[in-house]
Amino acid sequence: MQFFAKWKSLSHSICAIHKLSHNSRKSIARRAHRLLPACALVSMLPTILSAQSSTFAIPPQKIPFTVKDQQAYIVASAVISMTTKAGGTDTFRLQLTADLTGLQENLTPLLSAQLDKDDRCGERIAIQQATLIPAPPAALATVQLHYERYACVKAFGKQQAKRIVAGNAVVPICLTPAVEQDNTQLRLNPEVGAIQADGSLGELLRSGSLGEMIREKIRDSILNAMQKGANLSATLPPAAQPYATIESAQFKDVGASHLAVELVGDIRVPHQQLQAVTQQLKSRVASAR
Repeated sequence: MQFFAKWKSLSHSICAIHKLSHNSRKSIARRAHRLLPACALVSMLPTILSAQSSTFAIPPQKIPFTVKDQQAYIVASAVISMTTKAGGTDTFRLQLTADLTGLQENLTPLLSAQLDKDDRCGERIAIQQATLIPAPPAALATVQLHYERYACVKAFGKQQAKRIVAGNAVVPICLTPAVEQDNTQLRLNPEVGAIQADGSLGELLRSGSLGEMIREKIRDSILNAMQKGANLSATLPPAAQPYATIESAQFKDVGASHLAVELVGDIRVPHQQLQAVTQQLKSRVASAR
C-alpha cells in the first residue's frame, strides 16, 4: 500500500515537471530511468505469480474395472504444472500415476475369466494362480495353469473323449509399457521367459499356437484393466482432454511390491482456451477434497 501511495503521488507531480528548470528535469529523467526496471518487474508480477501457482494436484480417484461380475479398482492421481507460454500456446507438464494394486490382487480371477476352458472334445485350461510384480521399468506376470487336450472318437456307436496331452505349466511374461502412435493410449510389449511345463506341453507352449494364444490373452487382459486407470479421460477434466498427449510410460515399484504405472506427457492449450481449462482443473481439485 505504501508503494502505491508513493506511485500515485509521483504521477500527480508529473504535471508540474514542465515548470522546473532544464537541469532539474534532466535529474528527474535520470532517476526515472533507474526506476524503469523495477516498474517493469512490478508489471510482470501477476504473470510470474500466475505461472508459479499454475500447479494442480489431482487427488487419487478410484476407477473401477470388472472381474467376474465383481468390481475392483485402480487408483489414479495426477500432477499438472505449467511450464511454458509460447506462440499462443500454454504448455502444462502432465504426470499421471495409476496404482495397480487392485489389479495385482485380482489377477487370478481376471485371467481365469479370459482363459479358462472346458471343451469336452478340445482344450481344457484352468488358471491356478497368477501374480504380477514390479520389475522396473517393466513388470513380471507369472501364470500357473493346468492344460489338457482331448479328441473325440466314435466306438461302438458312442462318442468317447480321449486325452492327448495333459500337464501343468508355469509361464512367465515380462511386460513393458509403451505409448501408441496417437500418443493417448498405452500398449504392452510381452516377452515370454523360460517356460516350465510337463512333457509335450512345454513344446506346445514354446512353439505352437497355444503359447501365442495364452501370451496374448494375458497381455490383453492386463492391458484392458490398466487402460481404465491410465485413460486420460478418467483423470483429466473434459476441457483438458483434447490437448493432452503421453510421451512415455513405465512401471514403478511403489513399495511392498505394489505396482504402479507412471505416464508423463504434455497438455498444450491454445491461449484462448486457457481460462476454461484452468477453471476445470481447479474444480476437479476442489471436488476431490
